[in-house]
Amino acid sequence: MLKTGFARLDITPALGTCLAGYFHARPADGILDPLYAIAVAFDDGEKRAVVLTIDNLGIKQDVLAKIRDSIAEACGTVREAVYIACTHTHLAPGMNQGHHQSENRAENQEYAGILAKKAVDVACLAFNDLAPSTLSYTRGEVKDVSFIRRYRMRDGSARTNPGYLNPDVVGFIGEVDEQSQLLVIKREGKPEIGIVNFQVHPDTIGGCAVSADYPKFVRDTYEKLIDNSRCMYINGAQGDSNHVDIRLDETKCRKGYERTRYMGRKIAMSVVANYELREEIKGDKITFANKLVSVKLNKGTAEEIEWAKGLMADYEQYGDPVKIPGIVGNPIHLVAKAQRITTVSEMGNEKELLVSALAIGDAVFGGFPGEPFTEMGRTVKKNSKFTLTIPSCCTNGYEGYYPMMDAYDEAGYEANSARYERGTAEKLANELSDLINTLK
Repeated sequence: MLKTGFARLDITPALGTCLAGYFHARPADGILDPLYAIAVAFDDGEKRAVVLTIDNLGIKQDVLAKIRDSIAEACGTVREAVYIACTHTHLAPGMNQGHHQSENRAENQEYAGILAKKAVDVACLAFNDLAPSTLSYTRGEVKDVSFIRRYRMRDGSARTNPGYLNPDVVGFIGEVDEQSQLLVIKREGKPEIGIVNFQVHPDTIGGCAVSADYPKFVRDTYEKLIDNSRCMYINGAQGDSNHVDIRLDETKCRKGYERTRYMGRKIAMSVVANYELREEIKGDKITFANKLVSVKLNKGTAEEIEWAKGLMADYEQYGDPVKIPGIVGNPIHLVAKAQRITTVSEMGNEKELLVSALAIGDAVFGGFPGEPFTEMGRTVKKNSKFTLTIPSCCTNGYEGYYPMMDAYDEAGYEANSARYERGTAEKLANELSDLINTLK
């Protein structure tokens, strides 16, 4: 008999902790809403597994490996059965991703230790909450929330986020995935659990106030609409999408906290609208597998390395790409490229990236260790032999972007910062697809 448990812990940082991303220091100066670590535990009488979501941009493979080991030891399972997916909010503490040196400040190091302990605690609490369960699922469609952020320009080039009403934009490069998914877990004598899955960047607010971004409103809305429920949100393949419809005037409601609320509510309501149409998930056995995939690094030439070191020296001096004098081109894109070149120049020729799969009956979670392009999630869902397949980004590690092969010729922020050679995205999507199907 399958048993399932739920737990949620507040992981909001202290003010002054540096927030992730943006390539400049962003010490937290306020709290819009709390951050959470959420766990759903599973026990089929023979195996135990747990899915966690953490409101964070992403945490490196080696750091999460230690946390997963601690959870496994505390909860009586193995590392491969611990599945941790970050929601990718940009208003959570930096976990040594290297966008800015201030992410290594003392407050962030202290927070990392606290978060590691709370991740273990929330998993243990979820296992303490086990109750007999049955599974079902449904799907929905979400319009006007997610948009491909890479565009073809009139001169044939590709640009990431080219600005509102840009007259030189010809069209999107890629196709957004507007499918939402819901796994419903009914439990005897306890609140039911809803796991919602969609795919779009949680970077709608900006500023320096802590927030879980739109995932907060997915969870809150779901729990308001479905009586006696608890909600987890899992972000899918979001690497080339965001919330911005550049075809509209900037003065419209297209960013900020109001936009975040709109997105979260629409995602939640898309699956709640079909709640009564849900179908049974058959089977109740737990299976899981992880695989390390060896990929080649995207190395620079000797001339590029020399250029990159010079630009990174300027970046260290000025602390913000836009403050570097005399820079030609998009400062953030150029610093991202320079950071990638200098980082991989000190590494070997290959790196092992972890793909993860965890199945509960005929439902499966499939995770990429970083930011997969939308097409990767679509590929995994298409190839899967399971009734319900939930792809997730930033899972059991965060190791950067995975652009599709054509993006390397077209450049843009994602390809400039991608640490791995062209073909990596396709390889990871196929490897995860195969891994998932071995569980079937």
